[in-house]
Amino acid sequence: MTTVDTKAPAAADWRAAGDRIEALITASAAGGAVARDRAEELVRLVVDLYGAGLERLLELLHERGALGDDVLDALAGDELVASLLLVHGLHPESASTRVAKALAAAAPGGEAALIDITPEGIARVRLTASGCSSAPLKAAVESAVADAAPEVVTIEVLAGDPAAGPIIPVGSLFSRVGPAHAETP
Repeated sequence: MTTVDTKAPAAADWRAAGDRIEALITASAAGGAVARDRAEELVRLVVDLYGAGLERLLELLHERGALGDDVLDALAGDELVASLLLVHGLHPESASTRVAKALAAAAPGGEAALIDITPEGIARVRLTASGCSSAPLKAAVESAVADAAPEVVTIEVLAGDPAAGPIIPVGSLFSRVGPAHAETP
């Protein structure tokens, strides 16, 4: 028989709440597949209900002119509120903006830059760091992007400085064999 700890995490410890929810769903599997399915459905319904409530709250604030840029910035800047808005697709910032901010925080020296996010959800990021620091930076960048934009399904990390280019431009290699230098018979 599986024993389930019924102590709920403190309201201030919201990160632990997510872990606790997952533990409870996992523990419900001890009752079989039907019990786990019901637990997952219960969580989905509660999340959907709260999501609808958050969406309506934002609509009411907007209708009354109380949802200005300062309020949106405060909502986006609060880690708990921002994560809830992300879960429900209500975050006021685009995925590109969130990823760019996350990259600036993960690589404050500018060693990482967002190239783009494709419609398929692939974030392409360029790293300009080299040597021993590139592997930890790559891990930090991947983690930051995943946290900032859960809708990103793949993170493609490209290395190197695109402005550096090749040492000898390819076009110059063919300049002497082009039509202007061809011999006439």
